[in-house]
Amino acid sequence: MIFGFHPVTEALQSGKTLDKVLIRQGMQSEQLSRLIHQLQKQNTHFQFVPVQKLNRMTGGNHQGVIALVSEIEYTELEQLIPALFEQGKLPAVAVLDGITDVRNLGAIARSALCAGMDALVIPASGSARINEDAVKTSSGALHSIPVCRVSRLKDAAVFLKESGLQLIAASEKAANLYYSADLLLPTAFILGAEDTGVDKKLLQMADKTVRIPVYGQVQSLNVSAAASVLFYEMVRQRMHEGKP
Repeated sequence: MIFGFHPVTEALQSGKTLDKVLIRQGMQSEQLSRLIHQLQKQNTHFQFVPVQKLNRMTGGNHQGVIALVSEIEYTELEQLIPALFEQGKLPAVAVLDGITDVRNLGAIARSALCAGMDALVIPASGSARINEDAVKTSSGALHSIPVCRVSRLKDAAVFLKESGLQLIAASEKAANLYYSADLLLPTAFILGAEDTGVDKKLLQMADKTVRIPVYGQVQSLNVSAAASVLFYEMVRQRMHEGKP
């Protein structure tokens, strides 16, 4: 953690990656306005919280501002995708919508790295923090696979489509089975939280919606298990065709 206006501002100016900045509710000042402007400019997530929460986090003089330093360095999606095409690759990324459990996030990252995926795409808000537990669950994969943090997943999905990637959304209500998708194409898998699924707007944007057949009393797989099935179906198809 970094706390206090000056240390947080210095961290931003030095290029340090901040996971989130917590600001005391009701606080107003010119100094705060400058900080918020800088946070917005650098696409750093921030939220207003009760002072009691800040006090519980540190016994120091936090001045109403605490920054949580990220465990990883994030990658710019707009730079990554063109670079992958230039390398002659068929880009494959996982777009994670509302995955708030750090263990699921870590497990997905581990499977993604093992399956040769090129990146994870997560939203700046509404996603699990990439903290020590997430990194540990990923067996270190989160230090190796690029993670792209974006302001809005919908905008990221538009960019991916315009860049030539098909959007394959996973939904237990889909008519198509997962192996019917042509994964020899550049692909972005969209995976949602187990309780809410993929956002309706993202589902509408998808080129194809697929499901994994499930038998028995349980309605669906854990999202990290479902991710592994989809990633390795891509591996199977590409290995069969000799694709990278």
